[in-house]
Amino acid sequence: MKTKNLFFITLFGILFASCEPELSTKEFMVDSWETTYLKIEMFTVNKTDSLQVYEDTFDNNPELVAQSKYNKDGTFSAWFKNRKGDHVSNSVGKWNVVNDSLTVAFHYGGRDLKVSYFITKTEDGFVGKSKYDWDEDGDFDDLLTMKTKRIKID
Repeated sequence: MKTKNLFFITLFGILFASCEPELSTKEFMVDSWETTYLKIEMFTVNKTDSLQVYEDTFDNNPELVAQSKYNKDGTFSAWFKNRKGDHVSNSVGKWNVVNDSLTVAFHYGGRDLKVSYFITKTEDGFVGKSKYDWDEDGDFDDLLTMKTKRIKID
C-alpha cells in the first residue's frame, strides 16, 4: 500500500512541477511579431452600401510584410520589412492590455490612431480582431482580423 501511495504522490508531484503557469496576455505580448494574414471587411465603405474586402496571406514573397515589437515598458515599434530586409514606414507608439484586449496608440499616415484588438493566443502567435473606422468614413463599422507569428529580430 505504501508503494501505491508513494507512486501517486510522485506522479502528482511530477505533473504539478511540469505545469507552467500560462502567461497573461500582457506578458505574452512582450515579443516581436510578424503579420501572416490580414482581412479587413468594410461593409459600408465610405458610407455606401458596397462591401469592400482586403485579404492577404502574405505568401509568394510579398513586397512588404508588417512586423512589430512590443516592449515591457508599454512602448512598441512597427514597420514593414521589404524584400531586401530593410525596415520601412517605421512607427512608434504605446500599448496596453486589459484582460484580453490590446490597445495601441500611434501616429501613422498623417493621423493619430488608437485601436483596440481582442487577442486570442495561438500556438505560433496570436489572432487580433478589431472594429474600427478603417475606411475613414466616420463610422466604426469595419472589421479587421489579423494572424501573427512570433519572430526573432536581428
